[in-house]
Amino acid sequence: MSRISSAGRAAVKIQSTTIRAVSTTETISAKRFSPTRRDQSTVKATTKAKDVVESQEVVSGTNAPTDGRAYFPATQEFDAPAVEEGIELNEQSNTHDWSKSFHGLSTQPFSSEVAEVLMQPIAADDIEIKPDGLLYLPEIKYRRILNKAFGPGGWGLAPRGEHSISPKNVSREYALICHGRFVSQARGEQDFFDNSGLPTASEGCKSNALMRCCKDLGIASELWDPGFIRKFKKKHCVEVWAEHLATKKKKKLWRRKDGDIEYPYKET
Repeated sequence: MSRISSAGRAAVKIQSTTIRAVSTTETISAKRFSPTRRDQSTVKATTKAKDVVESQEVVSGTNAPTDGRAYFPATQEFDAPAVEEGIELNEQSNTHDWSKSFHGLSTQPFSSEVAEVLMQPIAADDIEIKPDGLLYLPEIKYRRILNKAFGPGGWGLAPRGEHSISPKNVSREYALICHGRFVSQARGEQDFFDNSGLPTASEGCKSNALMRCCKDLGIASELWDPGFIRKFKKKHCVEVWAEHLATKKKKKLWRRKDGDIEYPYKET
């Protein structure tokens, strides 16, 4: 009986030792192959970066950068094709490709009635002055003069290429066409501060090009005459000290004598 008990105790002891050995081996294996905290952080960071890249690709398209830089639209994504596919413009017919045509340039002068409207002196009340002292005519008044001279629909601005877009500026070449004739060409430009402002900036760019094109028609030519500028500023404008409402810094700014300094400055 004692022999059996001794044998049983020996078997139990051997089995217990075996179980502990197996348990120790499993623990070592688990420690050896389980990821450390550093490995887990790397996996999480990799997964997060992958999600960001996939998000950029979905939102911004295939041209979006994947290195963390801010996405900026390319010209091809902002401009539509100048000419639709399948449409051919024949220079020999009455249809012209105004993106490159100079049809009618200097062939003959406009009528005396049109010339009188275009070259009429600008009324002093229509001229504005910027805070830095630059005289200008609001762009809507250029359009009114063109409408009066050629009639609504008798003139237009034709793009001569795509927009040139930089992080802070957009520009584009335009041609002024009047009564089916090429008149002038100029590049307009406009600054902007955020990508969401691109559509508005492109409209300002077009207006700037219109103003420059109108110089060749003699519209508001006084504003480029140094003698006229000096006399107008002396008679109708004044330079005053003004204070920035936020920074409290003072500087000299120009205004019309019948006008006021605009926000964020206040005349002192």
